[in-house]
Amino acid sequence: MSGSKFHPSRRSAVEPFLAMEVLQAAVEQEALGKHVVHMEVGQPGAPAPRPVLDAARAALDDGRLRYTEALGIRRLRERIARHYRDTYGIDVPYGRIAVTTGSSGGFNLAFLSAFDAGERIALATPGYPAYRNLLGALGLEVVNIETSADSGYVLTPDMLVAAHAQAPLAGVLIASPANPTGTVMQPEALGALIETAEGLGIRFISDEIYHGLVYEGAAATALKYSPHAIVVNSFSKYYCMTGWRIGWMVLPEELVRPVERIAQNLYISAPDISQRAAVAAFDATAELEAVKAGYAASRRLLLDRLPAIGFDDFYPVDGAFYVYASVRRFSNDSLDFTRRMLVEAGVAATPGPDFDPERGHAWMRFSFAGTEPDMAEAMERLGRWLA
Repeated sequence: MSGSKFHPSRRSAVEPFLAMEVLQAAVEQEALGKHVVHMEVGQPGAPAPRPVLDAARAALDDGRLRYTEALGIRRLRERIARHYRDTYGIDVPYGRIAVTTGSSGGFNLAFLSAFDAGERIALATPGYPAYRNLLGALGLEVVNIETSADSGYVLTPDMLVAAHAQAPLAGVLIASPANPTGTVMQPEALGALIETAEGLGIRFISDEIYHGLVYEGAAATALKYSPHAIVVNSFSKYYCMTGWRIGWMVLPEELVRPVERIAQNLYISAPDISQRAAVAAFDATAELEAVKAGYAASRRLLLDRLPAIGFDDFYPVDGAFYVYASVRRFSNDSLDFTRRMLVEAGVAATPGPDFDPERGHAWMRFSFAGTEPDMAEAMERLGRWLA
């Protein structure tokens, strides 16, 4: 039979999300009977907290799960608004909050509502690959701005000004804590960057999905510095609800209605059961802080063991649950290195080109979101493999 005359769209020609490709390869190894330690995806090893599970069971017992309002059920939006008062001392009207299908849904809504095709959006590099891939699929131009030790691995006002001078930027997206580096912007640095962006007419998007996972101090929210910023957050990371696909946005007033219209057409609403369960997530602080203490212990373990194994060049690990480390001592090709590491050592991690197409061949990301015993086992395996 001859090939089809129909072809995929040009917009679909995005790069694969390598962390998910490694996950698939790890699952295939497990299907062969091998035990793999997963350090490739940012997935908490702990289950959703007990109040969340109880609320989900109650929703199932109710017997009918429905479409909800496109922006989310009012009870959850009001509870998120209270979270901003309690945690940051900031009053956010619930009407500016949109519940989304995870942060991924939030980024789609942000990009579609705030920018027109062809506009330029700045990203810090290394950074989360889905930003880049989603922007490209939507016809937006990605402007990668390299960070370095000189700037503390964060984007600075001077970098933004220079990029804007080359050709006007419509937006800039910043994550703090960042993926894959774990770096956290100091509050004054975040405020200065937002002030610079808005002074240049650049819309600011703040990825705050790792808030709550900072090991010294706390991360500042962009809402402290501007009511015009778009904030994207999620129940996936701190709240251990990855598979529930539930997140939220805090929007400037002018984008509430556009986001609502797009959400109505894009996915109608976030899952009803996940929304009802997420209300209870804010009542699980003690349980979630115990999980975070486990991350902190795994962080200490990796910061101690990785240099001894040979991974002695890595970015600061201020927050999130990642170590972004150089593999130069072992290889100039982190794609090949992580493939061999999976097959030969049974440890899955993500190669650096996922996060930095230009320099990532020399880097890789370890996620320590798994259980403490698994992280200890991974260090033992890597030590033996590289000995």
